[in-house]
Amino acid sequence: MAEFQVAVADPTDGQTYQHEVDGQDANRFLGRELGEEVDGGAVGLDSYTLKLTGGSDETGRPMREDVPGAQIRERLLEGGVGFNPTHDGERKRITVRGRQVSEETAQVNATIVDSDGNVRVALGLEEPEPDDETDEAADDTDDAAAEDADAEAADDAAADEAADADSDEQEANA
Repeated sequence: MAEFQVAVADPTDGQTYQHEVDGQDANRFLGRELGEEVDGGAVGLDSYTLKLTGGSDETGRPMREDVPGAQIRERLLEGGVGFNPTHDGERKRITVRGRQVSEETAQVNATIVDSDGNVRVALGLEEPEPDDETDEAADDTDDAAAEDADAEAADDAAADEAADADSDEQEANA
């Protein structure tokens, strides 16, 4: 049965979250290749989409996109994943693993491609912020009602003044 770590990177805040997956959740990743998108439900991120970006096996061999399958291969590398040359022109033969997630995979790296909101809230690491929109909507309706009442009072006051002015004119004419 497959069991491995999934490191989920959130590009909006630069944080990475580790998740241990096994059983049915791990099976969602098996057979997938680097660069593919998967549903985030396996790591507790429902309605999120994850893109597989890398990984390694139990011995630390990195997965490379340019190596097909899930097998171990020796490659003569000039740089990139698995080898950082110290001077120009340096090459080295390195053992790497293919781009397909398999039973031998120990860690899978993924990044969030499509999300609905705050990842920390979705993972239960933070409480959701109170919904200020409903409070603001209630305040807006209260404000609108108060403005309507003020406008009606002003109209009544203007009508009273006009009536008083008419009665004053009638008295003056009489």
